[in-house]
Amino acid sequence: MKITTRTHQDISILYPEGKITLGDGDQELGEAVRTALEQGARKLVINFDKVSYLDSSGVGELVGCYTSIKNRGGELKICGMNLRIFGLIKMTSLHSVFDVKDTEEEALAAF
Repeated sequence: MKITTRTHQDISILYPEGKITLGDGDQELGEAVRTALEQGARKLVINFDKVSYLDSSGVGELVGCYTSIKNRGGELKICGMNLRIFGLIKMTSLHSVFDVKDTEEEALAAF
């Protein structure tokens, strides 16, 4: 899995690509979030536009990322989820925990 990052004003935006599953992408996502936090980011967006699949391990890593960000006084917005991934997030009731937006523009505007 590949993750690119860009900054918009004081917001770090992460763009994972591919699958976020056990052993394939889950740890990379957590590492990218930790790196952003270590570099001083406190407002983060994870754009799932190019993520094709997320399993329970990926969901667990996303919860870990959320916790790390909150523990450092930060905020997380998630956007660009396909229907399958959003269905998984909704099924686990995490849509009430995560701030999920349809588009990156909506996520950026929500800070």
